[in-house]
Amino acid sequence: MPFRNYELMYIVRPDAGNEVARERAAHYRDMVGELGGTVNELDEWGTRRLAYPIDDHEEGYYVILDFAGDEEITLEMDRRMKLDDTVIRFMLIKQEE
Repeated sequence: MPFRNYELMYIVRPDAGNEVARERAAHYRDMVGELGGTVNELDEWGTRRLAYPIDDHEEGYYVILDFAGDEEITLEMDRRMKLDDTVIRFMLIKQEE
């Protein structure tokens, strides 16, 4: 199956703290490699105000992870994001070729 480029954007709860947010960013970066993909870029935006409250949170720690992989990686990333209680919102999109 061919590799495609994907972008994963997620927001970590502000009450988790910046240190935990940075650890989560490293965790997901490493996970892409463990699953056979390659990380193109990891961009940590840091704590920012949300456009609207999510689960009573007004702020969140934003992270954008660009990576190349197959559908298996995206399915596993989606599954793990849903199970991570520090992530309040995420979006995984396939980038155009």
